Amino acid sequence: MRTHRDPQTLADAPSVLDRMAKILAARGIDQHAVDALPDEPEPYSAEAALSAGLPPRYRDALATNPQVLAWVREIAAQATAPSLGARRQVATGPSLLMAGVVGAGKTHEAYGAVRALVQAGIGVRWRATTAADLYAELRPSSDTDSERVLAAYSRVPLLILDDLGAAKSSEFVEEQTYRLINRRYNHMLPTLITTNLQIRDLKAHLGDRVTSRLAQMTARVEFELVDRRRLQRAA
Repeated sequence: MRTHRDPQTLADAPSVLDRMAKILAARGIDQHAVDALPDEPEPYSAEAALSAGLPPRYRDALATNPQVLAWVREIAAQATAPSLGARRQVATGPSLLMAGVVGAGKTHEAYGAVRALVQAGIGVRWRATTAADLYAELRPSSDTDSERVLAAYSRVPLLILDDLGAAKSSEFVEEQTYRLINRRYNHMLPTLITTNLQIRDLKAHLGDRVTSRLAQMTARVEFELVDRRRLQRAA
């Protein structure tokens, strides 16, 4: 009694190839066209995937500020792998508050910091918004679940919050800013915050509760008082 048999290969079974050819022909498929199909493209690298998700203006952003680069190294050092053999992911860590005039390069540095983490081999789940856009999303409306929006920004491992303090001060602005910052403070989630206000002016604009949390959770970076965009236009 035969207990096993050698596996049959396509080369040893021309009848199998013939049947395949007949099936393709019956379906109107050209065998030569199938043979000529190109190989599947290589998957995007992590950096290419990041660039595709960046705003076009910041697609080539690179971080150069020493304090920003030091923050990148600290976040990378605290990254953890969710399972054995998995890529390390941004988990918890300090935040950065970058202050300076419009055009000083704060937003460029923030996006560059995300790129630096990816280049270091760290997995990054992140979101970016301006403070004004965030408040617009959080205002109650029939089209938006504001609590779901706030939860998404509160829980993402890395958040870029751009132009904090640019929106007109109000009770709503102060309350929603506090809710977001407090949640990220409690969960020690890194946040890259930019503002055109001097750091000493944030308290008057956002209130004691917000600035108290920011003082505890962020390292503060003062950018030079030079509008780089004007310099570039002049050059």
